[in-house]
Amino acid sequence: MRRFFLVVTLCLVTISMSAQQHKLWYAKPASHWLEALPVGNSHLGAMVYGGTDIEEIQLNEETFWSGSPHDNNSPEAKAHLQAVRDSIFAGKEEAAHAILDKYFFKGPHGMKYLPLGSLKLKLGHEAATDYHRELNLGNALATTSYIYKGVKYERTVFASQADNVIIVQLKAGKKGALAFDVDFTSPLQAQVFTVSSHEGVKGSVNELAAVVDGADHEGIKAGLKAECRIMAEADGKIDRGADKLSVTDATTATLYITAATNFVNYHDVSGSPVKKNNQTLASIKGKAYKKLLDAHLKKYREQYDRVYLDLPSQAKGAALPTDERLAAFEKDPSDLGMVSLMMQYGRYLLISSSQPGGQPANLQGVWNAQVNAPWDSKYTININAEMNYWPALIGNIAETQQPLFSMIRDLSETGTKTAKDMYGCKGWVAHHNTDLWRVAGPIDGTTWGMFPTGGAWLTTHIWQHYLYTGDKQFLEEYYPVMKGAADFLIDYMQEYPKDGEVKQAAGWLVTVPTVSPEHGPMGKRTTVTAGSTMDNQIVFDVLSQVIAAAKVLGKDDSSLFTLRSSLAKLPPMQIGRYGQLQEWLTDGDNPRDEHRHISHLYGLYPSNQISPYSHPELFAAAANTLKQRGDMATGWSLGWKINFWARMLDGNHAFTIIKNMLHLLPDDRSARQHPDGRTYPNLFDAHPPFQIDGNFGCAAGICEMLLQSHDGAVHLLPALPDDWADGEVKGLKARGGFTVDMKWQNGKLQKAVIKSDIGGTLRLRSYVPLKGKGLKPANGTCSNPLLQSAVIKEPLKSAELSSFETLPLKKIYEYDIETVTGNLYICNTEI
Repeated sequence: MRRFFLVVTLCLVTISMSAQQHKLWYAKPASHWLEALPVGNSHLGAMVYGGTDIEEIQLNEETFWSGSPHDNNSPEAKAHLQAVRDSIFAGKEEAAHAILDKYFFKGPHGMKYLPLGSLKLKLGHEAATDYHRELNLGNALATTSYIYKGVKYERTVFASQADNVIIVQLKAGKKGALAFDVDFTSPLQAQVFTVSSHEGVKGSVNELAAVVDGADHEGIKAGLKAECRIMAEADGKIDRGADKLSVTDATTATLYITAATNFVNYHDVSGSPVKKNNQTLASIKGKAYKKLLDAHLKKYREQYDRVYLDLPSQAKGAALPTDERLAAFEKDPSDLGMVSLMMQYGRYLLISSSQPGGQPANLQGVWNAQVNAPWDSKYTININAEMNYWPALIGNIAETQQPLFSMIRDLSETGTKTAKDMYGCKGWVAHHNTDLWRVAGPIDGTTWGMFPTGGAWLTTHIWQHYLYTGDKQFLEEYYPVMKGAADFLIDYMQEYPKDGEVKQAAGWLVTVPTVSPEHGPMGKRTTVTAGSTMDNQIVFDVLSQVIAAAKVLGKDDSSLFTLRSSLAKLPPMQIGRYGQLQEWLTDGDNPRDEHRHISHLYGLYPSNQISPYSHPELFAAAANTLKQRGDMATGWSLGWKINFWARMLDGNHAFTIIKNMLHLLPDDRSARQHPDGRTYPNLFDAHPPFQIDGNFGCAAGICEMLLQSHDGAVHLLPALPDDWADGEVKGLKARGGFTVDMKWQNGKLQKAVIKSDIGGTLRLRSYVPLKGKGLKPANGTCSNPLLQSAVIKEPLKSAELSSFETLPLKKIYEYDIETVTGNLYICNTEI
């Protein structure tokens, strides 16, 4: 077994290193930001333009935000809470909306994620030929090459996690032919200088420094300053001006870029960016470029190479530059390499924007060039921030979640004050948005911000991490955070009164006030409601997960009785008059409304409350809702829909959504000419404008089409499209601590190799019979608690629903294997 495992491991490494060469490449420099290529190490982000006359590398530092420590809690909210609730229960939601707007939204509406500035390299190579630039996802290197006056010039840019710097190397094919100026510009107020001309900054004599001022915002004074440092080395001459460096007579030159702010944590801005940068640059001095490159490759590949996906294709479009390839895909979607490229690009972006010790990936990851970014590039926690992390577990990059967990812990602290001051509740709350300062009060206005379950939703990521890893130490560490979210919900929920507008809701426990994110029912001119379906589903998950976690950890907590009794009083899901899953307690869905938020299908994905096997009627209702909402939407919504259709076990429909996403939008100015454009030339997702969550949703959805583990078993190839007839995937993760490799031909599974990371019962589900050592036909429910299905109430059906049909399901075969930690299990098909 050991020898076999060694051979398999070596084969996996060889395959991943040699065959997995996903690249974005272009035949011309970027003319705008959405054509530039992203590199990042979580702390720093850069967009590489690949210019020949002037090269621009636009920079970000993850903690550079507007404002300073503060909260946005309204001291007037608590006194008006009962009036809001009374109005909602009486069917006077618009009156409740007015009270909420007046008394609950008193603070600022979140701070802005700021750009640092741009490194400009003035090269003067205007008439270059044989141009090529690319981003290789396999090694996280952005390269540019061209010929100018008979000399070949090459540039390599990478953001090293290992050494916390961005490195730019320039090479000329002729000795001494390399000459350029190094400048720095910023859209914010900045002082730019060489270090020898500015007292108090210690560093190399060949350094350029920029001190960039932060920004006030909505009455909150700037508390942050950023410093960017650029250290230059060359085998030629380096001259220093007052605010630039000039390199001449060189063959090779290397620039080392780092940046920092005075941010320490959400309530402490006493740090020294100069000291941080000095330490970073001191740590790399004396290290050869090759050593730095090798360290970068080792650190990056350790995460990226865990997953391999091959979808063979002979499409001619695969040979085109990426922007042209994307345009061609719309007409010829047989280029399945675009699908595997998008999956791996999502993983690449998450690896590059979210690493332990850093900040979570925000609405644009770690990349932003605008002082006033769309939606301030904050953390929108009514879907978008959660979606950012959907590929982390199934995509085998679990450590990228650490910044998210850190933010959730922070919010459990700031949100405790919000819960007490605004609602008089125990526990902690966060609404639909937050930022670097971890504000937990409502933001923007009632329509969007009156969503008191954003923090609760975030805690479900803690439980999912446990389900995938079985890490009890991690669960113990974060149990108080989970419990605090549940405590708030228990205090916040109210029993629906008998004389309320919705008669069948009497006695149910509901969140009030709340919204179904950004969407309201027919007949109401507000989003404000009580007990939206999404809220009910989130509350079910949070209470159930805390109860389950307490059992795992052996907690003897008397308050768990309250959680169990509250769980029993939650509203059931309801099937409405149009055969849809109701979004609200009332049957207010409009079957012609194609709104981007399909929040009430949270129970389908990312939760596991809607199952084709245990609740086929709910499953059919979810399908009706999806059909009513249509197959087109904003970019991030399409990312969610891919996952929805994967959970519907309909690979063909999921692939339709992928194809709808892969429509080229050249830039935001051309949105009218390209109304269906949902992907920019650099493959960033287009809402439009740019939101990175769509990239992550797409990546997760592709994985979910190939592997699912939420509904009582590890389901192999659950939603394989007909067009993906042949393929191979390696390294996907399943709940229960299993790593899965699969190969299929003619649309049918041929072989699966599963590694057990923590032991325990493995239940396999397949559309074809399987054989293998230790495989036994399964009986009853799976005994592995990490794979268990949700146990929910029976749904209610509208009396106006004249007929209702469930969906046909493929025949399935289920098997159990008792696994041992570290062992491999091979399954082949019987046919």
